[in-house]
Amino acid sequence: MLSIVRERIDPRALEAQVRSDTCGGLVTFLGIVRDRADDGRPVRGLQYESYDEMALAEFEKIAGEARERFGDVRLAAVHRVGELQIGDVAVAVCVAGAHRGEAFAACRYAIDELKRRLPIWKKELYADGGGDWKPNA
Repeated sequence: MLSIVRERIDPRALEAQVRSDTCGGLVTFLGIVRDRADDGRPVRGLQYESYDEMALAEFEKIAGEARERFGDVRLAAVHRVGELQIGDVAVAVCVAGAHRGEAFAACRYAIDELKRRLPIWKKELYADGGGDWKPNA
């Protein structure tokens, strides 16, 4: 389950989607807008754009791959698009599994693949008024 939204992300609501009495491990990753670019320049925020249909289909593939690799895990993710401010949650991934090991591994796999494969693009908005589109990880 992947959602692409324009409004604030509620990590607790996302966790509720994957929680189950069969799962003893629940891992949540939050990607948060920070105030500096990798090169140290001050950032005033980020802008995200996406190709929603393709992103949703690719995430379903990623979720299936995670289940094949790590067992019976439950995954949910939300990615925000539009203009975000410092401190906003840009992406959240939640994974529940029977044990913490597979939950951690599946969560890491999901966020790494999401960043690498989904058609979601990020523009850093610099404090000086400039901006740069960044390549996907």
